[in-house]
Amino acid sequence: MIDFSDIKAAHTRIQSFVKKTPLIQSKYLSDFCNSQVYLKLENQQITNSFKIRGALNKMMTLTPEEKEKGVLAVSSGNHAQAVGVAAAHLKIPAKIIIPENTPKNKIEKIKKYDVILEIYPGDYDETELYARKISKKTDSIFISGYNDNYIVAGQGTIGIELSDQLENITDVIVPVGGGGLISGIAVAIKKMHPKARVIGVQSEASPAFYESLKAGKIIDVELFDSIADGMWGGIEKGSVTFDIVQKFVDEILLVKEETIKKAIGLLWKEDKQKVEGSAAATIAALLENQTKFEDKTIVCIMSGGNINDELFQKLII
Repeated sequence: MIDFSDIKAAHTRIQSFVKKTPLIQSKYLSDFCNSQVYLKLENQQITNSFKIRGALNKMMTLTPEEKEKGVLAVSSGNHAQAVGVAAAHLKIPAKIIIPENTPKNKIEKIKKYDVILEIYPGDYDETELYARKISKKTDSIFISGYNDNYIVAGQGTIGIELSDQLENITDVIVPVGGGGLISGIAVAIKKMHPKARVIGVQSEASPAFYESLKAGKIIDVELFDSIADGMWGGIEKGSVTFDIVQKFVDEILLVKEETIKKAIGLLWKEDKQKVEGSAAATIAALLENQTKFEDKTIVCIMSGGNINDELFQKLII
């Protein structure tokens, strides 16, 4: 399990390349919750997603021999773009395997990078199993989107930035897929703001982490289509994130798909922030749990802004 020193090392390693993203207050959400609500704008990060932090931290720690072998990643979009950018920066050959249901806008963005792209005829979990086999067969370095201590530490650098940007944080609300983002942030926040709550959010359509925590172990759950594709899918057995979330995360909330859609429109109307479903899920948690978040100083992690333009236009009308 990583500790705060790993996150500090990651911060030193990557800070000259990644953006220190803005933290802004949302007047509408602050009034709605009778609290101080802030948005951490990782949707304005390189590739419009937090993922570059972990990917770069992991790939910067590879040995020259490992870099020569090249890297392989599986992704539904944001992690793939991050690996593409990091690979170009570090001059490492890269292959990306994506599930066939990856949104078209994310596929087009991945194609802009100098990577080998393969589309696999399956969902995310099936694609990840396939990619692991290819990685072993080709002896390339697998870059997980979440199940890696260096990835987790890289994402945790958001927590260090938050502590520089805001005092007296009481709550940090984070979208949860495989748990890499919330794991890193939780370790950092609990060290720097021990009394603060770290709260995860998942969609009712994809509740793998929520149900696994209830069961006390990683389990498979039934999944349904979700607008929050960035946090869709199950958890790899033995993932390093599970123990971290168990230890450092206070709770995970489930939110409705319709509330996520509403939150996307609301964020554009009130704060002029274009976000994808995973980011909007944190706002959905506020909308569905208003009294739970009264009289607090809250940070919602806007994890990404890569949403299909046609879908976005429908939701902001």
